[in-house]
Amino acid sequence: MPDEAEIPQDAEPGQHPRRAVRSFVVRAGRMTAAQERAWTELWPRYGLETGGTLLDLAQVFDRVTARTVEIGCGNGETLVALAAAHPDRDYLGIEVHRPGVGHLMLRAHELGLGNLRVICRDAVEVLRDCLAEASLDEVLLYFPDPWPKKRHHKRRIVQPAFMSLVASRLRVGGVLRMATDWEHYAAQMLEVAAACPLLENESASRDFVSRPDSRPVTRFERRGQRLGHGTWDLSLQRKLR
Repeated sequence: MPDEAEIPQDAEPGQHPRRAVRSFVVRAGRMTAAQERAWTELWPRYGLETGGTLLDLAQVFDRVTARTVEIGCGNGETLVALAAAHPDRDYLGIEVHRPGVGHLMLRAHELGLGNLRVICRDAVEVLRDCLAEASLDEVLLYFPDPWPKKRHHKRRIVQPAFMSLVASRLRVGGVLRMATDWEHYAAQMLEVAAACPLLENESASRDFVSRPDSRPVTRFERRGQRLGHGTWDLSLQRKLR
């Protein structure tokens, strides 16, 4: 049986249709009672349902201001901290794991945040189908699943097509910020970014940058530091052409 990534998209009738290789596995997880309640009571406030049409972010947030999207925002630790620190900016999180989204909504509610929304859906689909070109000022991709086994590298979200898609959604001058604690993945990120004609590395040496002050150090990262893990940050700006 061929690997799903190797089955052609235009397979003839009777052949297996090609399925997109996902960068994530949806793990059911167990939600707490509070997280379940958040889905019932807070989703109408913080959650966004998406179809195949573009979101009007000015209407969603009822204003026009700078916009940041975090891909794979987990339980919202980074996104909530940023939204609380910058009330003049709007934040949109994308996350597929429902318990994490529940936790995010609880924290947003506790802090009374009005500048944060979340979508529970595949990030690539959201970028492709729901966000207009040149509509974002910043995209964050912090510590995505590294899929460390070589046979799983195809599942890493940072691939050429993904990089081009993100670049197209950034306005000119907008920034894609990425971070990982896997050195091999950091090298892949750097290679893929260098090959994207719409993005320019903001590092003077065209490699990695110091952790920006805007990126909170999460519990996940602190744990990695205790284990001796390094961290690699990239900052890529959308060029005019």
